[in-house]
Amino acid sequence: MEFSAVEGETPSSKLQTSHVNMTTSEKVVDLLNQAALIPTDEKLAVLKQVQELIINKDPSLLDNFLDEMIAFQTDKSIEVRKFVIGFIEEACKRDNELLLRLIANLNMLLKDESVNVVKKAILSLTQLYKVTLQWLVRSKAVSEMQEACWDMVTQMKGDVLALLDSENDGVRTHAIKFTESLIITLSPRTSDSDVPKRQEGDISLDKVPRDHPYTRYDVLCEEGKVALDKLLKFMVHPAISSINLTTALGSLATIARQRPMFMSKVVQAYETLHANLPPTLAKSQVSSVRKNLKLHLVAVLKHPCSLEFQGQISTLLLDLGMPQSEITRSTPTARDQRKRPRHEQYTEGKKVKMEPTLMEDDEDKEEPTPLSAPKPPAVPVAQSAIDLTAEFLRPLLNPENVANLVLISMVYLPDVMPASFQATYTPVESAGTDAQIKHLARLMATQMTAAGIGPGLEQCKATEGGVGKEEEAEDDPGAKDLLIKRKVPVIVGQAISVVGGYVEKAPTAEAPTAVKRLPEPILPSAPTKLVGPSGRKKVFRLSDVVQPLSEAMIESLTSKTVKRILYSEKAIAQSGMSHVRVKLLSRLVTQFEGMMKDDVLEYILEDIRTRSDLAFSLLYQEYNTYLSQLPTGLPDSYDHCLYTLLSGLQEKPEQRDGLFTKLVLEAPLITESALDVIRRYCEDESRVYLGMTTLKELIVKRPSRQFEYLHVLLDLSSHEKEKVRTTALAFLKRMYEKEQLRDYIEKFALNYMQLLVHPNPPSLLFGADKDTEVAAPWTEETVRQCLFLYLSLLPLNHRLVHELASVYTEAIADIKRSVLRAIEQPIRGMGMNSPELLLLVENCPKGAETLVTRCLHILTDKVPPSPELVERVRDLYHKRVPDVRFLIPVINGLEKNEVIQALPKLIKLNPIVVKEVFNRLLGTQHSEGSSSVSPLTPGDLLIALHNIDSTKCDMKSIIKATNLCFGEKNVYTSEVLAVVMQQLMEQSPLPMLLMRTVIQSLTMYPRLCGFVMNILSRLIVKQVWKYPKVWEGFVKCCQRTKPQSFSVLLQLPPAQLTSVFERCPEMKEPLLHHVHSFTPNQQAHIPASIMAVLEASKKPEPKPAEPANGSELMDPAAAPASPAVAEALSESTEEPEPEPEPEPEPSGQQYAAITKEDEEPMEEGGPEPVKTEEAVNSHSEEEVTGAGETPPPEAEPAEEPMEASDPEPSDPQEPVNEAEEAAAIAAATEPDTENSCQDEE
Repeated sequence: MEFSAVEGETPSSKLQTSHVNMTTSEKVVDLLNQAALIPTDEKLAVLKQVQELIINKDPSLLDNFLDEMIAFQTDKSIEVRKFVIGFIEEACKRDNELLLRLIANLNMLLKDESVNVVKKAILSLTQLYKVTLQWLVRSKAVSEMQEACWDMVTQMKGDVLALLDSENDGVRTHAIKFTESLIITLSPRTSDSDVPKRQEGDISLDKVPRDHPYTRYDVLCEEGKVALDKLLKFMVHPAISSINLTTALGSLATIARQRPMFMSKVVQAYETLHANLPPTLAKSQVSSVRKNLKLHLVAVLKHPCSLEFQGQISTLLLDLGMPQSEITRSTPTARDQRKRPRHEQYTEGKKVKMEPTLMEDDEDKEEPTPLSAPKPPAVPVAQSAIDLTAEFLRPLLNPENVANLVLISMVYLPDVMPASFQATYTPVESAGTDAQIKHLARLMATQMTAAGIGPGLEQCKATEGGVGKEEEAEDDPGAKDLLIKRKVPVIVGQAISVVGGYVEKAPTAEAPTAVKRLPEPILPSAPTKLVGPSGRKKVFRLSDVVQPLSEAMIESLTSKTVKRILYSEKAIAQSGMSHVRVKLLSRLVTQFEGMMKDDVLEYILEDIRTRSDLAFSLLYQEYNTYLSQLPTGLPDSYDHCLYTLLSGLQEKPEQRDGLFTKLVLEAPLITESALDVIRRYCEDESRVYLGMTTLKELIVKRPSRQFEYLHVLLDLSSHEKEKVRTTALAFLKRMYEKEQLRDYIEKFALNYMQLLVHPNPPSLLFGADKDTEVAAPWTEETVRQCLFLYLSLLPLNHRLVHELASVYTEAIADIKRSVLRAIEQPIRGMGMNSPELLLLVENCPKGAETLVTRCLHILTDKVPPSPELVERVRDLYHKRVPDVRFLIPVINGLEKNEVIQALPKLIKLNPIVVKEVFNRLLGTQHSEGSSSVSPLTPGDLLIALHNIDSTKCDMKSIIKATNLCFGEKNVYTSEVLAVVMQQLMEQSPLPMLLMRTVIQSLTMYPRLCGFVMNILSRLIVKQVWKYPKVWEGFVKCCQRTKPQSFSVLLQLPPAQLTSVFERCPEMKEPLLHHVHSFTPNQQAHIPASIMAVLEASKKPEPKPAEPANGSELMDPAAAPASPAVAEALSESTEEPEPEPEPEPEPSGQQYAAITKEDEEPMEEGGPEPVKTEEAVNSHSEEEVTGAGETPPPEAEPAEEPMEASDPEPSDPQEPVNEAEEAAAIAAATEPDTENSCQDEE
């Protein structure tokens, strides 16, 4: 509704002038709507545009859209909240009246949970404090709202000062800079002030009128001094960090230059710091602090008002290693001395109001600073006390006393030189001079005053009492605040007078002597005076003065006591008594059960890194209590403590300091519940390595229970998370090397593997306690779960392989398949030279034949078999298990005749297995360039296949085997096939598949046409018609190679030529035409009987052909000269396009998994039933004639089970189908073959 009001608030008389505002307003509305819906990065850009529009471009819109902008202070993004703080600052600077509305928001953001937001709020408050003060000073009449606003700003100022004790380093740094700005603002600027140009317009105390109706000059001045006191106390804190100390040094130098009246206090603080560097600083940090101290001292020295302190500053710079010449160059000349008395007068007045202590409890820093009553702070008193003590010591520092001091101090020197001393020590060049003695006296006086001793401090306390009397007369709240502030110097000097001083002050406010007594150690004696005023001595009974407390009250007081000790951590750390506190807490908590122990454990876990000492102390105390109660006691309380600590560490983010490991290893007893936490820690994938390292250390360093801890690690070796499992296995491999653990690990692995003999997986694998079987079937995961540890140990202990064989023989088929898939890496890791593996092959257990075969395949998959392995397999095959599949992995290691003898059995196996065999023999298996040498050349293999006795192997298997060979075109080149055909042709009798091979070779390599013609001519000489199957192939080849084959046909005897025409009548006419194309001289060489056969179709009654005689068959005129093989090959002029590559076959590695040979036991199979001659003849013609093309080997289904040694019985329909398919392919490609041959001709 606010947006619409903005649009409608412009009167009609000002419509033209407000058009721009309307446009800007609409733009702001649009941008704010966008900002509510977009991501943080874009949101910041949009909000900055809105800020530019409503603050810089059109401030009149600021009030309208203020609420919408401030609404983003609750945004989740830290950057957005920081932007809102910046917007509040800019808006208040633009319009001071907005402070009334926005200061509360800034106060809320100052308490934000994000450290970055708090730091931004402190920066903004640094500016807005000055803006608010200037606004009040300008206001002639201050409203109630303005007063409330100033009260809020004052409260925020106190909150920021309290943040000097923040736990965050950056927040403390910002609080230091705020304090610096506050001190400069709440002190008057003088003519000697060195003010930067950008701060010249800032307000300071001299611009505040003393008669202002609301702001009181003296109160503001006192606040500035209190802020300086806090800064000085903060700087000498023993636990201050390096970055905070560096910032504080710079702030003090800035204060000294801009407010010269504080210079004496700053120089005094530098002196104190130089004499008492914080012990927590590292060596490099000490060097850095000293360097910064030197730079800031030089900056102070250059100020004109430093003349009075040149001696002290020069001495400090000399100690810091600065040459005298540089100090002289930095020293200003004496001028403006007439102005100094005024500053000295201010400083003198200030001395009365300074506080003597530089060491104060952290709690006191958080108390509200009094705004009204001037009080006697201790720092100027400390300065005065140091001066008085130094004057007292100076004449006493003669050589004899100094020598005695050195000798006495030797006793208290530490064994190791502190880093701070080593970094700060510089040789004393002016030893024995007055200046050096004076400097030494001041150093000693500084330390004595800080410790609460020395004549100067006593004299100052006497004068302090008079000041306290004057202040007591003003008002009680101021007096009370004064006491709160005054109790710290009493703590420094006399530790037990604090409580009495605080209580005694109120009733004696009217008595001036009481004020004087407050700092003195008189009050503890007051109770003894009240005991017997009449002089009678009364026996003291505790029951007379103590009333019994209720249970609830006792529990409440006990809890509060423990909590008070718990949360006094910082204060006790300053006193160096932390070890006493830890011991006290651990003993107290051990005696009390219930909530108190839980509170302490919760407190420890809040910051366990810094409170680890308390954690260990409590743990040991609990264990000690348990031991004291033996033999009847139970470690329940100790167990609860250890379990809580370990669980708390597990839930915290990653600890890089190894605290979890340290706690586990240093715990005196690891309980069952603690071991469960360690196991969960190991199961966390982000911490698995750290957890298992801890577990390993437990196993090694706790021998009494090492097998209990080892069992946890063994359980994790079959974990479902891969990272957990692999890490556990890696650790167990290392543990397996230790002799005392080897047997236990091995036994565990074998027991787990033995579970595979169960028909169903035991419940142990599913996390059950009792070992019973469950109804669920075995799966790949559960099988591997039983094998993980065993398989990781197998390469380390080869004799374990025999256990695998015994389990394998008893397992069901599904488990066997999973085992075969899982063993590849371990078996490969053992290597084929492993004596145990060779022994397994030699003594192959019955039922483990498939396992042994799988191992052989894995071993020889990438490398050739070793002679030892070949010998073992050969013996196994010949003497025990005559299963030819054993020979496959080592086939390249066998002799040539052994391979040829095994071929009939090998090619009857599953086609995928046959392919594997041929890959090994032809060298096409190893893609990594194996050096394996096959016992058979490619030509030898093909010839051996042709020579296989058909009684030992069916023709179908032989044909499939030759097809596999032809599929390897890279191996069976035209040269290899030419040699094969040449050798086959020379055999007697001719092999049955000769012409099939010739036709396939010609189909693959048409350039062999001339060579094939030569083969055909030589076959005529060998009377090929005497071999019916070969003769059929001869005719088919002639039919395919016409017209090149015409010259071969003319060499046939008339009877055989007639037979050809009977089989292929379509060839008669082209052949006759071919003869008629001869010259008369050529035709004269054609025998008349041949011409009669050719012209027989023209006559109504053909005459019987004359019997062919040998001279006619071998007529040199009719028969072309037979060229040599090389000449025939040289006739080829061009290569045909390459055939498409056959599909890759499964590798030997996949072979065992694909064929499921693991399902069937390997047995010695009988010979394949031989087909009858009639069965062969029934389809051999189709097989041979259909062999013109190279059909791809039939892809057998991957799931087909591999029978022992017998091939599958051939399907009676299969030859017919194969023949039909081959014939169709041949018919489709015949023109191509003819064209190729014509090209050759």
